Amino acid sequence: MKRILLIGKNGQVGWELARTLAPLGEIIIVDRQVVDLAKPDSIVSTVREIKPNIIVNAAAYTAVDKAESEPDLAEAINSIAPGILAEEARRINALLIHYSTDYVFDGTKDEPYTELDIPNPLSVYGKTKLVGEQAIQAANVPHIILRTSWVYGGRGNNFLRTILRLAQERDELKIVDDQIGAPTWSRMIAEATAQILGQVMRLNKSEISAINELSGIYHLTSRGGTSWHGFAQSILDIMSTPIPRLVPISTSEYPLPAHRPQNSVLLNEKLERVFGLILPEWKAALELCLDETRPQA
Repeated sequence: MKRILLIGKNGQVGWELARTLAPLGEIIIVDRQVVDLAKPDSIVSTVREIKPNIIVNAAAYTAVDKAESEPDLAEAINSIAPGILAEEARRINALLIHYSTDYVFDGTKDEPYTELDIPNPLSVYGKTKLVGEQAIQAANVPHIILRTSWVYGGRGNNFLRTILRLAQERDELKIVDDQIGAPTWSRMIAEATAQILGQVMRLNKSEISAINELSGIYHLTSRGGTSWHGFAQSILDIMSTPIPRLVPISTSEYPLPAHRPQNSVLLNEKLERVFGLILPEWKAALELCLDETRPQA
């Protein structure tokens, strides 16, 4: 039985992973009290004590705007910690699964980004996540880095929950309409991760060499794309609640500390080709998520 170490059990994706990964082996789930990614010693001691076959790092510094004023902490968690995890994984011949972001791109491309496009992050958050990717790749360890985008779900701090709350509090909402991305359900990310790991664990040839062939960066998001305004409109339409007036505004009308890419839609073609996974269109996934939120008759 494979031993899986899951880091970040309280996050949106980590909470879902605790359920989707459970059938794959002995899963050991830790939170920040056990593994603080800002403290290298806690990373090293935990990995060496548990000796997992697979490490899934679902923890990160995700406060995009706050990172502009806390660059050192963002760097420790998003840049340095993944490199340490990769080095420790290499010591014990473990596979490392890590999550990254669409914000490694600058958004100037008119078409969806592929894994071959050159990153150029605009924010501290995006820059630290890119350095984390590079640290893992430099460690020469079996790894799968999954870039995702606009993550939402039924728990945690995310755009979906914010819109549902504000819809009850205000008659009008001003929402940015000139940033385009792919809203991606946290459960879908977790389920896809479990399918990827399931395929890796069923490989017949030499395990390490086979995993090395699959190592790399993969884009994992819902298909299609929309603006934040379009995302908000769909949330309220699906929920069939009294809808406040949604006013589309430009990024310049809603300035924030961190710069965002105008287009951060990611292409999943590599994921489909290598693992055969075809993720649902973003609105279909949103409807599935909101089915659990809508009061039952």
